[in-house]
Amino acid sequence: MAGTSTGEEAMDIDIIPSTSNTNPKTKDKTDKSTHLPWIEKYRPHVFSDIVGNTDTVSRLSVFAQHGNCPNIIISGPPGVGKTTTILCLARILLGPVFKEAVLELNASNERGIDVVRNKIKMFAQKKVNLPKGKHKIIILDEADSMTDGAQQALRRTMEIYSNTTRFALACNNSEKIIEPIQSRCAMLRYGKLSDAQILSKVLEVCAKENISHTDDGLSAIVFTAQGDMRQALNNLQSTYNGFGHVNSENVFKVCDEPHPLLVKEMLEFCTDGNISKAYSVMEHLWKMGYSAEDLISNIFRVCKNLSIEETLKLDFVKEIGITHLGIVDGINSLLQMNSLLARLCKRAIQS
Repeated sequence: MAGTSTGEEAMDIDIIPSTSNTNPKTKDKTDKSTHLPWIEKYRPHVFSDIVGNTDTVSRLSVFAQHGNCPNIIISGPPGVGKTTTILCLARILLGPVFKEAVLELNASNERGIDVVRNKIKMFAQKKVNLPKGKHKIIILDEADSMTDGAQQALRRTMEIYSNTTRFALACNNSEKIIEPIQSRCAMLRYGKLSDAQILSKVLEVCAKENISHTDDGLSAIVFTAQGDMRQALNNLQSTYNGFGHVNSENVFKVCDEPHPLLVKEMLEFCTDGNISKAYSVMEHLWKMGYSAEDLISNIFRVCKNLSIEETLKLDFVKEIGITHLGIVDGINSLLQMNSLLARLCKRAIQS
């Protein structure tokens, strides 16, 4: 009896893995694709998929075709495709040896002088079998956060290993890169993406993910993104996961920004010179818990698209700018915001 029971147990143990071994692998593959953040899932892998900055991207595609690419610096605001462009360039240039011949360092890595002397120098010295005219690529993301000492050490490394290695730097502010490095690189500048470009990509993602949405919801996504594709896709995914439906109310709940329709209504009261109604809207927004910084940035964004005379709009923008300067200096009370409304009403009456 004891022998039979152990045999049955052994049979059970044999049967269970055989059924479960095949499914998890397929599950893992599907899980990886379904649980990826959309910013990674829809990250372009070829130049034709990159949205915006078409002139600069076309120049880089020419570099990729001819093979002999110079050292490059791509500067521009966040979320416009700087890192994506460099990765596309590296993939096209290097093909199957991409993983061996590319070193990517981000701001999350320590990037002092020791990293340049050890890690970067070691990779530049490493021998990799590449086709003629191809080079290893070192990608330095957020290069403007490198220390001055590291940048000084990098300038010589770029020259010594120029026969085998190319450097691609991505940064938000090119002024923080020292001039000797700038002079050794081709400088490419990226601008913010237009609302139309962001909207087309968001519509494409909505179609692929079968997302329930309204037109005002998509315009709210575009409004909150402000030319940042990464922000747009993150906001879209957050709203869809949180509510299952993308409309303006849900988007502004997720993004926690003052609703632009309320801000627009407040500015329209100011153009009519109605200070009391404008103040009541401001008080309502303040009681909802929005800070002066949140309010002033949204007031400026809405004012840019307000349908009023151009001279009055310029006056409004000037007053908003003066108030923003005060808020940055720490004067961020409700009284400061009410002072702005009073000055806007005064400007409207005078015009």
